[in-house]
Amino acid sequence: MYKTLSTKPTDIQRDWWVVDAEGQTLGRLASVIAQYLRGKNKPYYTPNLDCGDFVIVVNAEKIHVTSDRLDTKMYYRYSGYPSGLSERTLRDILARHPERAIELAVKGMVPSNSALARQALRKLKVYAGPSHPHEAQSPKPLDIQTRRKGAE
Repeated sequence: MYKTLSTKPTDIQRDWWVVDAEGQTLGRLASVIAQYLRGKNKPYYTPNLDCGDFVIVVNAEKIHVTSDRLDTKMYYRYSGYPSGLSERTLRDILARHPERAIELAVKGMVPSNSALARQALRKLKVYAGPSHPHEAQSPKPLDIQTRRKGAE
C-alpha cells in the first residue's frame, strides 16, 4: 500500500536567495521570482501552504524593459475621491522608486485572491543599489538567465 504524503508547516525549510537584476528583462525576472516566493521550485510544494523562500533583488534600477514599455505601460492609483485617479508611466516609476517596478510586476504574478499571496510578497526584498542588509542570512546567489534578442 502506498501512503500519500502531505507537507506540514514544520517540514518547510526556507532559503534566502539573492538575484542581480542588472540587464534582466522585467517580466521574465518577475515570473521566476514569483515561483520562488510561492515555493514552486521545491519538490514538496503544496498549494494551500506557504512553502516559499525569501528573495532579495539588488540593482533594481538597472532592469531592462523591452520595446516601448517605458512610455506605454501605465500604473494607476485611485484615492477614492472624485477625480482622484492618478497615472504614472513605467519610466516615472523607475526614475522615482525603481524597487516598486519589480514589486508591482511580481505582485501581478502571484494569485491575487489569497492570504498566501500577501505572505509571499512579504518575503520579497528589493533594493535599487548593489548592497542589501541581509548578509546575516547568508543568501545564495540565484542565477537567472533570461534570453534577449541581441544580447551576448
